[in-house]
Amino acid sequence: MSGMKLLTVVLVVAAAAAAVVVAGAEKLPAGVLSLERIFPVNGKVELEELRARDKARHARMLQSFGGGIVDFPVVGSSDPYLVGLYFTKVRLGTPPREYNVQIDTGSDILWVTCSSCDDCPRTSGLGVELNFYDATISSTASPISCADQVCASIVQTTSAECSTETNQCGYTFQYGDGSGTTGHYVADLLYFDTVLGTSLIANSSSPIVFGCSTSQSGDLTKTDRAIDGIFGFGQQGLSVISQLSSRGITPKVFSHCLKGEGNGGGILVLGEILDPRIVYSPLVPSQAHYNVYLQSIAVNGQLVPVDPSVFATSGNRGTIVDSGTTLSYIAAEAYDPFVSAIAAAVSKSARPIVSRTKPCFLVSSSIAEIFPPVSLNFDGGASMALRPADYLVHMGFVEGAAMWCIGFERQDQGVTILGDLVLKDKIIVYDLARQRIGWTDYDCSSSVNVSITSGKGEFINAGQLSVNGASGCAMFSLQHTRASALLLLLVLMIGSPFLT
Repeated sequence: MSGMKLLTVVLVVAAAAAAVVVAGAEKLPAGVLSLERIFPVNGKVELEELRARDKARHARMLQSFGGGIVDFPVVGSSDPYLVGLYFTKVRLGTPPREYNVQIDTGSDILWVTCSSCDDCPRTSGLGVELNFYDATISSTASPISCADQVCASIVQTTSAECSTETNQCGYTFQYGDGSGTTGHYVADLLYFDTVLGTSLIANSSSPIVFGCSTSQSGDLTKTDRAIDGIFGFGQQGLSVISQLSSRGITPKVFSHCLKGEGNGGGILVLGEILDPRIVYSPLVPSQAHYNVYLQSIAVNGQLVPVDPSVFATSGNRGTIVDSGTTLSYIAAEAYDPFVSAIAAAVSKSARPIVSRTKPCFLVSSSIAEIFPPVSLNFDGGASMALRPADYLVHMGFVEGAAMWCIGFERQDQGVTILGDLVLKDKIIVYDLARQRIGWTDYDCSSSVNVSITSGKGEFINAGQLSVNGASGCAMFSLQHTRASALLLLLVLMIGSPFLT
């Protein structure tokens, strides 16, 4: 920046019929603009003053520019005895308030607990403060009435109901674990940050429609793992990813990398994480969930004898990827053959035992040395490799030996659900634009490369900046820590003039 002349236009309009433009006492030819220095020629200007001016200018540019990446910090763990869920933070309303919400790819709507909810938890065993959304104290809140066009479109998808008494567009959701929530829809601002490079940040926001929960049931009423709501990342029109992508604010793809070891955490991005090892498999079209074509399961390289039709999507059957599920569930017809294959592979090195009807094994050494690799094989030739830690759960000790139990649950309804047990320690990419899901093993405490194409150029997520000139696609490296992760980081890169 040193050596650059900082100039500003002080006269920008010239009448088409005017022959001259008057600037001070001089007469200049039409079309010639008078320019003046913002800073004096011989004056000393502090570097911070220049940075502040540039920051304000870049923020103005970003406000009129669409498309980018939203980056969420991730807290939580797949360990059912530690946390058993992953959650992030969102800022809603004016003035904005922060809410902790569970990351759930198995549902569509973002909802938070309303201040009017009487039977909702007031404290949480997760050590987080619970907040309650109050539309009456948000200057940007707008209730969704029954006559609202948004409500009419929701009712058509059976995810809304209208109350003639209150004229509110309401909802009732029931989740797979039997818990549920009832409330009404509201429109308010979702806040995030637009960031240029690694230090220039501009406040941004977008109005979204979300749920305000006035009643909860089942596990949602328990305080041990209570949080402020659920963040649905489904494909339907009212999911946040659909609302933001339809306005060109974010791409129609999101990714997560959930850390399984230690205290958990990870990365969640509205954008595409890049890694050359990622393999993709198509989504089953026209489904409410992220259904994939699971074709077979192999243990130690040998196919488990299961008819492929067991995993096919039909009626209430199919294979679903769901980050809101802690464990994983396998159709009943495949459960026993799968467990038998595991038991046969470890028959000489682990002692089988049944604990609370679950098949378990007593081992005296590392499970990585004893238990076989498992692969889930999908359409398109894509396989998901599972380590022993991806299908076993540590259940304590018996007679001095570690007891590890099969983490897959028998699913008598015929649905196979791939939950956090198998999704952890992997990059998972939900590419809605191309209708596919991708994955690869990854250390989710490491940085990731994120890139999207929005039609106006390449937009990149940020942490430490690096540019891959060979491919013509610039990439930022993004890494989160629980202590320092920025909330809702929206990153844009606008061309090479801003790269240093």
